[in-house]
Amino acid sequence: MDSQKSGQTDRRDFFRKALAVIIGGIAGIVPAIAGLRTFLDPLKHKSDVAPSGVPLIQVTTLDALPNDGVPRKFPVLANKTDAWNKYVNVPIGAVYLRRTPDDKVEALNVVCPHAGCFVDFVAEKGNFLCPCHNSLFTMDGKLADAKSPSPRALDSLKVEVKDGVVSVAFQNFEAGRPDRVPVS
Repeated sequence: MDSQKSGQTDRRDFFRKALAVIIGGIAGIVPAIAGLRTFLDPLKHKSDVAPSGVPLIQVTTLDALPNDGVPRKFPVLANKTDAWNKYVNVPIGAVYLRRTPDDKVEALNVVCPHAGCFVDFVAEKGNFLCPCHNSLFTMDGKLADAKSPSPRALDSLKVEVKDGVVSVAFQNFEAGRPDRVPVS
């Protein structure tokens, strides 16, 4: 008789333990799925870039650009979202802005198309110089030397002046390529 009670007890213990494992599994899988959805949520969001193109970013005022035609370097500040974090007014790059003789504004990305170094404007020579490989560019961003290691001219950017505010469609391009391929 003891062996019969023992068999029933073992069976009851088995069902009790099996039920505990099932309930524990269900209780554990629900938070795991919720956590996975939360973790993968940023991957579902689209980029802040407008489908029509690159958004304009306010860089400076027209008053900050002298009429002498000499380029001035300005930081490009924008809001940036990285997964769950939002950063306000952080530097995302820089541009050289200058007024042309016909009173328009030109913008050049400061990144050398050869290896991605920042170019410097050398006022004494009236041109841009890449300190990494001595690529030389004219005031309007064109290659000044045919032997330059840079595969293309400096990257010009779209500029809009409205109500005295200078805005630039800022974007970076892949270095080392003869064609302009935007960096995503």
